[in-house]
Amino acid sequence: MPALDRNTSALLVIDFQSRLMPAIENAGAIVANARRLLDAAALLGVPILFTEQNAGGLGPTMPELRSETAGLFHKMTFDACRMPGFLAALPAGRDLVVAGCETHVCVLQTVLGLLAAGRRVYLVRDAAGSRRAESKETAIRRLERSGAEIVTTEMVLFEWLGTAEDARLRRIIDLVR
Repeated sequence: MPALDRNTSALLVIDFQSRLMPAIENAGAIVANARRLLDAAALLGVPILFTEQNAGGLGPTMPELRSETAGLFHKMTFDACRMPGFLAALPAGRDLVVAGCETHVCVLQTVLGLLAAGRRVYLVRDAAGSRRAESKETAIRRLERSGAEIVTTEMVLFEWLGTAEDARLRRIIDLVR
């Protein structure tokens, strides 16, 4: 797969919800990485989309991750692609950079749905979480075998930036410190 390009990427943030996150292993680090991705996407003009699973039961997206300018999809299906209109609402022709919870449920099923729909997907390993490490790691291995690229937050940020000559380099470096 080619390197990520901010002009052909979109960020999909899956189910970082207030009642779910306390149960997620290493939630603090995962949320911090999701915030870095959101800040970089906003800085570099990458479209952002959020999903919320059963918001009545799991609550809304965590306040520290919300974005007023991002698209928001409420869903009851674990695979967001099964929700009417979701695939059509994704920016056409863009690779999807995915962060979210839980890796082995909604992230897994949504990424498999995106891959089946012919989309290129980059799963951000350090911005994805599950309640148990073995569930997360098993899902990541399955997704990699299925065709998803596994990346880290810093990989995404610097691939989106592309060059040290970009005037926003200092701001991206500040995000990873």
